[in-house]
Amino acid sequence: MMRIPRAFRLLMIGLAFAAAVCPHGLAQGALLLQDSDGLSAALSPTGHTSVYFARICAASLTQLRRCAPGELGVVIARHRHIAGYDWLAVPLIPYLYSVETASEVPAKVDRGAVQELRLKYHDEHLMSLGNRVPAGGELLGGWNEMVGAAYERRIYALRFETSEEQDDAFIAKMNADANQSHFSYLFSNCADFSGAVLNFYFPHTFKRRILPDLGVVSPRQVAYELAKYARQHPEIRLTVMEIPLVPGYHRHSRLGKSAAASLIVSPLVIPIAFFSPFTAGAIVADGLVWGRYPLGLEHAQVLTPETMAILAGSANRNVAGKAQGGEALVASAAGEARPSGPPEQ
Repeated sequence: MMRIPRAFRLLMIGLAFAAAVCPHGLAQGALLLQDSDGLSAALSPTGHTSVYFARICAASLTQLRRCAPGELGVVIARHRHIAGYDWLAVPLIPYLYSVETASEVPAKVDRGAVQELRLKYHDEHLMSLGNRVPAGGELLGGWNEMVGAAYERRIYALRFETSEEQDDAFIAKMNADANQSHFSYLFSNCADFSGAVLNFYFPHTFKRRILPDLGVVSPRQVAYELAKYARQHPEIRLTVMEIPLVPGYHRHSRLGKSAAASLIVSPLVIPIAFFSPFTAGAIVADGLVWGRYPLGLEHAQVLTPETMAILAGSANRNVAGKAQGGEALVASAAGEARPSGPPEQ
């Protein structure tokens, strides 16, 4: 039996390790499915959605670029008439916690602390929006929607693989397109935007449908379409993670409902039923029969500010290594976060 030289064996082991750590240029994107909460949840409890990319970063609030080593990526979202822009880009940690590094995230907050953190970040990074943009509130859109999301809502990240070429093409497209707001709740909302972004990566997947939701796109519907696509295309390696609500400011938040199910539990269903019982009946049937999208969120891996680099996965191994050590670094760098099962204790 021929003996394999020791140097050759070491070379093969090194190549295998490199393959695990550097998975052929793949990176991560994620649909961020955010709970509904507050007064807006009572009127339309559909929740909110945005899109995260690990390899893409913000050159400014309205321009994208490739990330440098050590950066965690960007969250891109459509908001309600903020300075006339259709979408705005904010780095991951500020978007979630209104601070620049994970070490600054408080374990517990109250209303005053959240306002102080948001105002500090606004004064240091959001002044390019101009002084006429209000902070916003429950019903009025404003710049506070752009930072500190995890103080108000639990967030599920449905992470998928992207390629370097896709990300570069997406950056070029977003930077070249007109970024002008045409926001409307029914036909150009946050879920419409997220679906359009995902259609760039997975063409012809996310569409406006009569059933469910009577032609209105909801965050839950976009998440379901992504989960269904992943079952048919396992190569995108969909992984579900949970970013918990930071305790103190809001007691809890609830998973967003479909558009039809939201109407059923909102006060708006009463005048609809009064003027058109048949329409109200159709809405109830839509919500009960077609609106219960199974999303598979029960065993999501729970992230903390210190382990948020896991979400970036293979796209930024330098940062991921700070969140994990030893063999866990190889797993996260290769995008091996568990797709199911209970979270690590």
